[in-house]
Amino acid sequence: MTGEPFGPEQARTERLHTEHGLERKQQLLRAAEQLFTHKGYGATRISDICAAAGVAKGLFYWYFPTKESLFAELVRTMRLQLRRAQAAAMQPGADPVARLRQGTEASVRFMAEHQTYFALLHVERTDDTLASVMREGSDVYAADVRRLIVEAQQLGLVPDGDPAFCVVGVLGAVSSFGHAHRSGRLDMPIDDLARLVGEWVTLAVAGRSPLPATGAGAGSP
Repeated sequence: MTGEPFGPEQARTERLHTEHGLERKQQLLRAAEQLFTHKGYGATRISDICAAAGVAKGLFYWYFPTKESLFAELVRTMRLQLRRAQAAAMQPGADPVARLRQGTEASVRFMAEHQTYFALLHVERTDDTLASVMREGSDVYAADVRRLIVEAQQLGLVPDGDPAFCVVGVLGAVSSFGHAHRSGRLDMPIDDLARLVGEWVTLAVAGRSPLPATGAGAGSP
């Protein structure tokens, strides 16, 4: 006896089991994303997800107590991936306006790479059951943008005013241009679109046009 809870071989087995479990969970999330997009959230049954993922129904409930909890996990997973993509695109020494542009461009590319997921959000955005989950994701993104706007205002790179006005504009630009590209209304290479949206956002937030004063109706995002 070594006094250790388990030996090297047992540790390796536990790790393999964990990796296998994570892959099964990802299979369920990928299958659900595809089914939600093509059939709709309401019309997709748990049994449909299990069949598409090739797993037993009991395994679904091991990871997710309800279909709603799976949807919430899908949103959280994609939000984390998006934030990682944004962080990787932002140069640490760049000023906040440059980082905002870099993050915007990364967001546009990310939306293009995950078209089925964002198509799903667009279709299901009016579902009251899912609204709070989707709002949680947009609130996190809004808070990230707000921090950059406030920092830029403190450095004199963005005019004073209610940061919420800029936040709504940035989120709206990324969402609208991304949807236009996804639906085919904007037919151009995604790198060109990302660059143009980044320039659009930079011009909008760093221009000299006055922003509404705090409390003038923009409200907090």
